[in-house]
Amino acid sequence: MTDVLDGDLLRLSPAIGYTALLLVALSTVLIGIYGLRISRTTGDFYVASRTVRPWWNASAIGGEYLSAASFLGIAGLVLISGVDALWFPIGYTAGYLMLLLFVAAPLRRSGAYTIPDFAQARLDSLLVRRVTSLLVVVIGWLYIVPQLHGAALTVRITTGLPSWAGPLAVVVVVCLSVVTGGMRSITFVQAFQYWLKLTALAVPVAFMLFHLGDTGGPITAGGSAFTADLDTTADASLYGTISLVIALLFGTLGLPHVLVRFYTNPDGASARRTTLIVLGLLSVFYLFPTVYGILGRIHTPELAAAGAADATVLLLPGRILGGTAGDLLSALVTAGAFAAFLSTTSGLVVSLAGVVSQEFFQGSVRGFRTAALLSAVVPLVLALLTDSLALAGSVGSVFAFTASTICPLLLLGIWWRGLTDAGAIAGMLAGAVSCGGSIAMTAALGAGAGERWVWLGQPALWTVPTAFLTMVLVSRATAGRRPASTSRVLARLHTPEPR
Repeated sequence: MTDVLDGDLLRLSPAIGYTALLLVALSTVLIGIYGLRISRTTGDFYVASRTVRPWWNASAIGGEYLSAASFLGIAGLVLISGVDALWFPIGYTAGYLMLLLFVAAPLRRSGAYTIPDFAQARLDSLLVRRVTSLLVVVIGWLYIVPQLHGAALTVRITTGLPSWAGPLAVVVVVCLSVVTGGMRSITFVQAFQYWLKLTALAVPVAFMLFHLGDTGGPITAGGSAFTADLDTTADASLYGTISLVIALLFGTLGLPHVLVRFYTNPDGASARRTTLIVLGLLSVFYLFPTVYGILGRIHTPELAAAGAADATVLLLPGRILGGTAGDLLSALVTAGAFAAFLSTTSGLVVSLAGVVSQEFFQGSVRGFRTAALLSAVVPLVLALLTDSLALAGSVGSVFAFTASTICPLLLLGIWWRGLTDAGAIAGMLAGAVSCGGSIAMTAALGAGAGERWVWLGQPALWTVPTAFLTMVLVSRATAGRRPASTSRVLARLHTPEPR
């Protein structure tokens, strides 16, 4: 992998890479400072005072949800896995349909600032709140680490700087943005970054396709770009495919940085409209990483064999176009990639800071800022101590963990009055231990373990039902612990808000 990337480094201008990264970083910080002018209250910092309109909020959700796995990882997976990789963008997008149908409006009506707030209000239990808070923090940290790995890859390719420079730059910029303006500030930043990411993928694709069409270069190679003999991974099994889809569909329902966005809408109807708009924005976006992956199978197939598939998006414009045009489009792609790391990381840091601040710093603005720093530094240390370029695959593991822990709490908490505090805790712990243990064992066994023991590498098909079943059975066994406030809370969750 080093030889391949170093060879392409010689064809990229470090000056262009530096310029792209600096422009994105400066625009992020400046927009964050603008947010400081109108972020004064606790509500501004946590949920932007619940005044974010659907289009703006949908753009911000797209900005934070479309992470390194989406910007770089999807194309890399298409390169190495072919059509099997298309389940990732399908699952990422369809997960929002689940949100629309089951979670968006009731969660908005709960009146909570964070997921632990919802858990405590629903089950009237401080212990449930503590367990939920711990899981939210773990999920957030696990999700931030792949973003920082992607930043390390991008900065190394485009500037030649050592790998630690990328994660450090992302954390510094995110902390400046989050600490200055909180949720309101980050909303402006992420909405801007969604459209930057979309432009950064769409414009180079258009130029590459026009160039290939004009010169007679191969675009799909007569369909041979889709042949299985180009794949460098084992064929996906039926079990693995179903398990992956379950992880992506149900995992989206429990992502803390996505869920907190629904607290920022003015009302439940706005939350539903926001989700519909997000579905459209995601559907448009995911067309472009797929095209990059297809072109990569024709023009940069050596990246798959070298283990550098995640670099496809970054290197493809220079490989197809070359010259000044290739450098400029590579700079645009670099800017979009850096925006992906910044927007997702900032959204995660905001959601984690809200949880940590309320648990340990009395929920004050100052406590929020301290919690934001803590929430960013821990995953930075983890990223510097680890190395992974399987961006989409690593994020898929986080989705499986979320689907096995937070998702059952939300779905049963919203739609089943029989849930108890003991059942919620037992179910979340069962999902965390089974899914977390599978992920840890797969990592310990090394490369290829997830393909040899697919039930271990893709555990959602059995860990998600385990969590749900445990939650239901323990709740039925402890029916006497059902909160007296259950009917009142559920009525609030399901009563339509006045227009």
